[in-house]
Amino acid sequence: MAKTNSFALINSAGRAGKRPRKESARELQEAAVQLLNQHQDLAGLLQEIGSQNPCDVSEKMTAQQKDLTIKVPTAAIGGSLLVSELRRQAGELGVPVAALSVRMVLDRLLEVTTSTEGEDRGLGLLLTSTQRAQLGALLRSTSELISLGAFCPKLFWHECWKKQEDRGRPKLEVAHHLHSHHILTLEFILESDEGVQPWLMTELKSLCGWRAASGEEEEEEEGKETSLKVLSTVLGVLVGAGFEASLQDPAAPGRRISQLCCSVLDHMLSWLLDSLEAKPNLRSSGPAAAASLWVQVFDVQLCGVSREALGRFFTHSLTHTLTYRPTLKVSDAIAMQSEWGFAETPPLLTSLFRKLAVVSTVDQLLSHLQQVLEIHEVNWQHVLSFLSTLLVYNPNAQSSLKELLSRLLSSAFESFDLENMITAFLLARQGALEGPAFFPSYSDWFKMSFGSTSGYHGNGKKSLVFLLKFLSDLVPFDPPQYLKVHLLHPPYVAVKHRSLLQEYVCLAKTRLADHKVSVEDMGLFEDVSGVAGPTVLPQKQAIQDVEKAVSLFESTGRISATVMEASIFRRPYYLSRFLPALLTPRVLPVKADARMSFVEALKKAGKIPVVQYSSYMESCQTERHRHQDGVGAERGDDDPVEVLKVQLEVFSGLVTGNTAGEASAQLARLSHTLSVIFPERAVRRVGEGVVALSTHQPLSSDLHAKVVSLILRSFCQCLMDTSALDTPKEQSQWAARFVSALLGHSQLTSALLTQLWELLHNQGPLLSSAHVLGLAAFVVHLHASKSQCPLVQLSSPLLPSKPVGMCEALSLALPCTTQTNMLFCARFCVAAVCYGLSREDPPSSESQPLSQYLPSSLYKKLLYLIPRLLPELGRAAPPGVVRGASQGSRGPQVTEGQGQGEMSGLWQGVVEDSATWRSSAKKLWNLPVFRHLRQLPGYQLSFSEWLATELRVQRSEDALSDPDRQEYQQWAFHQEYLCSGADHGGCEGDMRTLCSHTLHALLDLQTSLRCENPAGNVNKAWSRISLGCPLLLVSAVRWWVRLSPVLESLWARLCDGQALPEQLQLLANCHLWAGSPGKAVSSTLGSAPPLLLSACLHWVWRDRGPSQGLDQRGSLERLRGLLKEEQYRQALVFVLFLSLMDLLATFLHPQDAENHQNVREMCSDILSLSVDSSDWLLLFNHPGQAKDVYQCVTMVTPDEYNRLMPLAFYSVVVELSSEMAGRAVRHPGFLHTAVLCYIALFKLFLDGHTPPPITKAAHHQIDPSQILSQAQQFLLRTISLSGPSSLTSTQLDQLEAQCAELDPEVSTALSFHRHPPNLSPDMDFL
Repeated sequence: MAKTNSFALINSAGRAGKRPRKESARELQEAAVQLLNQHQDLAGLLQEIGSQNPCDVSEKMTAQQKDLTIKVPTAAIGGSLLVSELRRQAGELGVPVAALSVRMVLDRLLEVTTSTEGEDRGLGLLLTSTQRAQLGALLRSTSELISLGAFCPKLFWHECWKKQEDRGRPKLEVAHHLHSHHILTLEFILESDEGVQPWLMTELKSLCGWRAASGEEEEEEEGKETSLKVLSTVLGVLVGAGFEASLQDPAAPGRRISQLCCSVLDHMLSWLLDSLEAKPNLRSSGPAAAASLWVQVFDVQLCGVSREALGRFFTHSLTHTLTYRPTLKVSDAIAMQSEWGFAETPPLLTSLFRKLAVVSTVDQLLSHLQQVLEIHEVNWQHVLSFLSTLLVYNPNAQSSLKELLSRLLSSAFESFDLENMITAFLLARQGALEGPAFFPSYSDWFKMSFGSTSGYHGNGKKSLVFLLKFLSDLVPFDPPQYLKVHLLHPPYVAVKHRSLLQEYVCLAKTRLADHKVSVEDMGLFEDVSGVAGPTVLPQKQAIQDVEKAVSLFESTGRISATVMEASIFRRPYYLSRFLPALLTPRVLPVKADARMSFVEALKKAGKIPVVQYSSYMESCQTERHRHQDGVGAERGDDDPVEVLKVQLEVFSGLVTGNTAGEASAQLARLSHTLSVIFPERAVRRVGEGVVALSTHQPLSSDLHAKVVSLILRSFCQCLMDTSALDTPKEQSQWAARFVSALLGHSQLTSALLTQLWELLHNQGPLLSSAHVLGLAAFVVHLHASKSQCPLVQLSSPLLPSKPVGMCEALSLALPCTTQTNMLFCARFCVAAVCYGLSREDPPSSESQPLSQYLPSSLYKKLLYLIPRLLPELGRAAPPGVVRGASQGSRGPQVTEGQGQGEMSGLWQGVVEDSATWRSSAKKLWNLPVFRHLRQLPGYQLSFSEWLATELRVQRSEDALSDPDRQEYQQWAFHQEYLCSGADHGGCEGDMRTLCSHTLHALLDLQTSLRCENPAGNVNKAWSRISLGCPLLLVSAVRWWVRLSPVLESLWARLCDGQALPEQLQLLANCHLWAGSPGKAVSSTLGSAPPLLLSACLHWVWRDRGPSQGLDQRGSLERLRGLLKEEQYRQALVFVLFLSLMDLLATFLHPQDAENHQNVREMCSDILSLSVDSSDWLLLFNHPGQAKDVYQCVTMVTPDEYNRLMPLAFYSVVVELSSEMAGRAVRHPGFLHTAVLCYIALFKLFLDGHTPPPITKAAHHQIDPSQILSQAQQFLLRTISLSGPSSLTSTQLDQLEAQCAELDPEVSTALSFHRHPPNLSPDMDFL
């Protein structure tokens, strides 16, 4: 064998001498030729020559032999020997040398690469390690033959392709090695035969899906590495050959190979896109998993490919993706768009879009997208998913998209181009799907584009018609959420064109009805931002409304105005949806919770029907019994907290890994999960931009509390992890985008606010350093995102009455009244200001603001606390500061370089373990940048603010002793504020000003006397009192005779003799008029509320009755002439109400019993004037339910009196004459009220709730038990006199059912009323 002879040859050379001379090489070659002539095994020789150690005996050689072989030029000798032998044998056989060498190499190739028997197909895609080494040796030998002109690569490939036609095509890895060893290029291979192209595509797809059969990790890693190398090489060749600029010309010589490469690339991309059709549960394996490896090699570092060619390839591939299988119509896209948000996009498609977008700017990508939309039919799902990916991964995409939408709309309305309109609306809606962290809501975009006269449609009727026609064409396909936006935020339309808009409104409402959704059925607090999401059923929407209403009631103590309005103007929804959701039976707690209190408040306000409330209470009792018996079943729901926890952990890893794009994508997924936990999405309706904060109650929902705590802990941890790596300014925008995404969920925002208040106000000193630092940074980002934050209405009377900003509200959670909370406030504010300064750019000039990340409320707390707690800092003027300098004076100047150097390490000094708030405060106080803030408006702690804060300090728990506090206050008075300029909050050296401020602070005059218009503020306050607390109004009238002299004297003394405020003078005028109602009505009474007039009349008639010569009936007759005016008719009803209260008092209180007959007669007389109107019936039928003017009745009626109103009703009506009773019966609502009052009266007696009989009753007083029998006779007579239309069939059914057990006689009379006897025998045949 050649190997043996070669080994002998080398050994013999070794025996000839230790170091052969250079000229012995020729002799050695001749000897070798002689040996080869005797042993002519070309395959063995070929194998030997290609090996780096041809003899494979290096391990057996001595050091002397190895040294010898290194010095011998074996490769050159071997190649020459092999060529000599090839030529000799070719001459003998009569064939060309190249043909013989091709056959020899091919045979060896097949021997090396043929799979062993039993080897599975998965391993057969790639060579084994041994095969790869042997092939490398063979190809090195082949390269030597080529260099010596003894091998034809093209003939070799032709023979290789032909020989393997029957036994399986070559492996793609072999072609890769041929290309890498410069034996054959892949371009030549692709162009050599028509069958190569399909073979290549099949091999590429198979290689993408390769998996190791044995499952060994080492083999799996090696195979994956090889696959990526092969795929990358092939892709680089295909891209280079297909997209180089020199090949783009149709007449270029290499145009055919360019087209072939493009065809292969397009086929592979189509295969990838087809794999997306796999079911979601199969995407982790199969075609989709295989295709992900193909996407993985789309890299800007593709070997041998210019950036220009790569850009053309990515652009071409993006176009191919956006236009692939455009089967969906625009109408389909409109209807299905909500299912194509980023969170729903397959990860494979997202990865593809990210790879294709890497070499282009956002503007270039959007410009290309616009071109594709203008020229091609597109796959709308791919187009919109691409836009979502672009928005999520590129912070600048939002502004670029807004510019594109503006261009599209401008172009659309200039040429009335429908396609541009469609494109703009689809793109805007897609952006809105991703939430406000990435793009404004659809409702905001629609209002901004069309909600005012400056809208795109505002240049004429033709443009308006074009818009409304377009919206009308969308109606058959638009999802309900977009129709709601168009209806609740319609485009601006001039008055003369309102009919055009009305046509669209009717069409949209009809379509909503087809969806079984109506504007009337919309939730009370429903989001109409147009954000796509799962359709909320009316029942679920009602549940959300109940939760929101209970939350508002819990925080404000009042029934929401939205609920009160719904009970009147949206009564069908209120009765059929809202109340059933609220009155869901449950086990009522022993101590009333917020929901229970809310139900009772509605019941007291007459907003819950009595029957429905009774049924609810009975059902709750049943639930309690079931619970006690162990019948109640527990529900087990999936815990969304665990899902969120995992997503937050992933987000934390991405943030610290400095992968901004992936972190942004994960944030979008987090937002999607939060939208499930907090169903109310991103943007509030107009009028709902204020969040109520209850400062004394924590979160009521355990789930919400867990989620908020998890979010805040995750933010704090991320902040500490990233702070260990870099300064806040150098970090990515993860924190800002994180907070922005949270603010996109209004219900979550409210929960966050409540939890932050709880932590800062009640648990602050217990928080760890990491939590303090994290929460401080969180509040800073809330300040930076204040344009997204709602205003906050605080519930405490000691806090501002007007809504304030979110950051300012949270600063109020940091009191400075005791040493403990002072120290915590200082820690928190130092951390917040240090973080904010580290985030800011240093000002390059005095005019540049420095406040984006610096909340003024926290800064001013430091101005108060640092001089107080650290006197060595605060009471010594910092360098460069001149006491008493006005704003016009030149304060400390901050240069850009100086500020940057000072602020760079500020935050790092705070987060160090050894740092204390005192050291950080010292460093902060001495910063010129910190002092520079005092020159900005809003960042100055005025003397009044300092006084207000100082006066709230509790001396017994102060951080300062009494002497220290006195010294500090003297310093503040004389050195800090007395000499400071007014523009810095000081007194400019004026002692009178300082004393005036001090006096006002001590007196608090928060009163109206401190304002410029005392009378106006008193009028405003009294008007609010009259509406919010009518009982106080009635009481003021009752005691006016004693109260008025004191008020007039006090007002004249304090206001230099000015006349009484208008509202107080009006009360005096009404009191005067009531004493002589026959006098001409003064014009000043025109604005008097009916309750005020009635209270005055009632007081006069009660206290100045017949005993003082007042003719009550004469007064009533004179009042009759005024009843043409609505104001006085309403006042008469209120007088009746107040008189009925007096009547009930005669039943309840012995001292009033002697007035019973007089009061009863007075009530009858008043009723005789009111009987022609049905308003008085509202006093007995849930006052306030039908007309707002009588709503205040429930606010001045004690519960005990309210329960006895049926007794008052029948005490009065039984006294009516036959004529009056007949006139009353003619009103449609009288019979219904009479039956309901009778039922309620009957139950009062059954339940024992009637007033006890008074032992020493007046002669004319009727015992309550007698009224029941009189009431029955009156009711039976009323039923007989009432016409068939007095009650509806539904009312009759309800009343009959209630009377059946209580009073069968009344029930029979009602049944008789439903079916009166037929008195005409002539009609019997009917």
